[in-house]
Amino acid sequence: MHALIADIRSEALFASNLQRSQHPTVESIRAVVNSTVDRLGQRRCSEVVAQEFGEHPDCALDRMRWARRAVRLAFEA
Repeated sequence: MHALIADIRSEALFASNLQRSQHPTVESIRAVVNSTVDRLGQRRCSEVVAQEFGEHPDCALDRMRWARRAVRLAFEA
């Protein structure tokens, strides 16, 4: 169950407008993840991820890696 929640959070961060270059804080990552899930829902977050991997696989992979690391730091700290 814990892995599923981490996946949902990672997809939400990926689907958000927050950028790694903004050097987001743990608090801002948590806030963006929660607001993105509330706004888009789990399914739409997954759809955005799939669309980006289909259209821009080179960029999407790096963004997902960042999102997974950021979620791990923000929610498991």
